[in-house]
Amino acid sequence: MQTAGGFSGEAWDRNAALYEKIRTLPFNAELAAGTLSRDRFQHYIVQDGHYLMAFARALALAAAKAGDAEGLIQFSEAAHGAIVVERSLHGGYLDQFGIATDVFEQIPLSPACHHYTSFLMATAYAEPYPVVLAALLPCFWVYAEVGKDIHGRAAPDNPYQAWIDTYAGEDFHASVAAAIRTTDRAAAGVDPATREAMHRAYTRATQLEWMFWDSAYKLEDWPV
Repeated sequence: MQTAGGFSGEAWDRNAALYEKIRTLPFNAELAAGTLSRDRFQHYIVQDGHYLMAFARALALAAAKAGDAEGLIQFSEAAHGAIVVERSLHGGYLDQFGIATDVFEQIPLSPACHHYTSFLMATAYAEPYPVVLAALLPCFWVYAEVGKDIHGRAAPDNPYQAWIDTYAGEDFHASVAAAIRTTDRAAAGVDPATREAMHRAYTRATQLEWMFWDSAYKLEDWPV
């Protein structure tokens, strides 16, 4: 999945150490081993359900800002896909946990989820198209790499196999590759200041990816 050229190659290299911190988080190590506690995974699934709704809205805004039909179609379909994942994969887990839809909707966003979704929505509304794509890319790319890594070391009969298979699957990886290509095309003609803004957005989103998984492991809640 990693690309050697263009903006994406630069962004990956700049944030390689941060990705490694994500890959080796206790949450992901225990998820791969199948030993992650139900409480921690439940916390993650609930917050990720909230996150995906905001992610879908940010994707829809990216589609609206796209300068060509290809980008409009790509990110409109990606927004639809995020909702499909939320309703199928996450909905299935919520059923297992006995969390009804109305109960899920009343569970507040954790501080990390609130921070991440607020960042994405603010960026999607206020920033130019290339910067929006850079902010959205880590959710695609980091998940694909983590999913592939966990799939390669997952314990047999892993209770979280459905999650692992989703993010290690060919369909998801194809959508990630498409997002990388589109982001690189959008970055190709930008001025240096916009390119640096793209890098800042990509790094911030990657930091928030770390925070999101770490917060689930810590069962994060509002302190006051």
